[in-house]
Amino acid sequence: MIFRIFFLFFAGLGPVWASVCATDDTGAELCLSKPAQRIVTLSPGATELAFAAGAGPQVVAVVEYSDYPDEALKLPSVGSHTRIDLEALVALEPDLVITWVSGNPAEQVAKLDQLGLPRFAIEPRTFEGVSTALERLAVLAGTESTGQAAAEAFREGVSALTEQYRGRAALRVFYQVWDQPLMTINDEHLIGKVIKLCGGHNIFGTMDRLVPRIGSEDVLAGDPEVIVTGGPDEGGESDASLDRWRLFGAMTAVGRDNLYVIPASPISRPTPRLLDGARAVCEKLELARDRLH
Repeated sequence: MIFRIFFLFFAGLGPVWASVCATDDTGAELCLSKPAQRIVTLSPGATELAFAAGAGPQVVAVVEYSDYPDEALKLPSVGSHTRIDLEALVALEPDLVITWVSGNPAEQVAKLDQLGLPRFAIEPRTFEGVSTALERLAVLAGTESTGQAAAEAFREGVSALTEQYRGRAALRVFYQVWDQPLMTINDEHLIGKVIKLCGGHNIFGTMDRLVPRIGSEDVLAGDPEVIVTGGPDEGGESDASLDRWRLFGAMTAVGRDNLYVIPASPISRPTPRLLDGARAVCEKLELARDRLH
């Protein structure tokens, strides 16, 4: 059991909180004496997950680029996910700090521990990990019904997409994370799992690093049938970061005009909006299949 709630019962008093406990994505268990009322989130993804789990009213501060939902934009910032303003954070007297496993500086995370601040580290790496993150955060915030509903809705959405695109013709896919330096993802990354769900074959799926650097010659050698990247969430199709590939007309993706830009935030954050990102990827791959005929 990855999370649990304890109750004490006193005659005539009904249920009284004794503690709420959950295990984070590093395997560490955190127990709070009562559900958190002053939460600080130290990554945009953590912010989204906290709100989706029903804990939005308890969030008192976020970090830069916490732009979803809109309510998060109204909250004070304690720096960026890579440079936390510890003095501002401590002054808020949080009873829960949600960190990002690979996104926050180790030395600043260690300082949080030295200060004795209750800390819960998350970073979902699977579809199911997104659902359980919602459930665990909801336990710590005392918003179980909202968190469980969000988790189930996400599971059902993933299941529906899996069934919809099961058996589709496989397409060689290159997902461009960044153009300078040129970066992609492997199959362990959630975007890689989305590509597989949609019936795609990630040409860099077997690389060791989660987000490896590559060269243009590597892309040409892989001859992708589809190239996808994330652009601005509004008007992403106008993004020019894929224009470099149009110089290589012999590449299949270019010859078939299968160069696609989708909104970056939904596909790049392991939150319930990943479903929106997955739908966008699947739709682009379907367009590419249509052009095979």
